[in-house]
Amino acid sequence: MTSESPLATAVIGGGCFWCLDAVFRDLEGVRSVESGYAGGQLANPSYEQVCSGSTGHAEVVRLTFDPAVLAFRDLLRVFFTLHDPTTPDRQGNDVGTQYRSVIFCQTPRQREEAEAVIAELTKEGLWREPVVTELAGPATFYPAETYHQDYFERNGGQPYCAYVVAPKVAKFRKAFAERLKRKEQPVAR
Repeated sequence: MTSESPLATAVIGGGCFWCLDAVFRDLEGVRSVESGYAGGQLANPSYEQVCSGSTGHAEVVRLTFDPAVLAFRDLLRVFFTLHDPTTPDRQGNDVGTQYRSVIFCQTPRQREEAEAVIAELTKEGLWREPVVTELAGPATFYPAETYHQDYFERNGGQPYCAYVVAPKVAKFRKAFAERLKRKEQPVAR
């Protein structure tokens, strides 16, 4: 009889949630990905309200993952590869507090690990500017509208996806090829 290890949750934001959603769906150990909003004052905000910058929410993804397969530290390493954690309230042409780099630490241990990963990456000198990723405590997560879920898979030809999301997915797949989910191989007949 096999017993499954308990699953963990991570809530992270690093620019447009379409990019994070697309990448983390392919990462081994991630069981589910849901785009949404966290860290603001308004209950059940809409995309339009969050995009106005007036609610205080960040665009985030909520990840359910198996820590026996994917350590939180490794998840963060992927996260920091996908976005620029040195630009406050901005990722590329996406500007506003809703695009901030943020980790909503679900436990004190997640905060410790996030602090350690940031210190390691800073020591490695990956960026010229200091990391400004916000380390916040748990916050209420509000799922984004249905059309935002798995957006890249359904809208890959859309210009934003082709020019912004696709290069990030390609970068991830190249840098973390050994961590990709294995697709089921057809059974030979």
